[in-house]
Amino acid sequence: MHGPYLGEFMGTLVLILLGDGSVANVLLKQSKGESSGWIVITTGWAMAVVAGIFTATAFGSPGAHINPAVTLAVAFLSGDWSHVAFFWAAQILGAVA
Repeated sequence: MHGPYLGEFMGTLVLILLGDGSVANVLLKQSKGESSGWIVITTGWAMAVVAGIFTATAFGSPGAHINPAVTLAVAFLSGDWSHVAFFWAAQILGAVA
């Protein structure tokens, strides 16, 4: 069941979940981190990227792109366009989920 597409899906899902969670923590009223500032948001997003990469790798994605722009850049530089559409689909579905 593990594979590169499931890895991209799960990695993007974790990235968006944790990244948006850090923003919600700072902006929502009556939360523990209310008005804590931009440094908390950027640190939260940095940890979300790391967690997303670890998750994508654990689920079988060797490149752990978790971002359509990274997938496009890798395809452009390597010349291998065979997985672009499937990676994009998995990443967009992971972000929506």
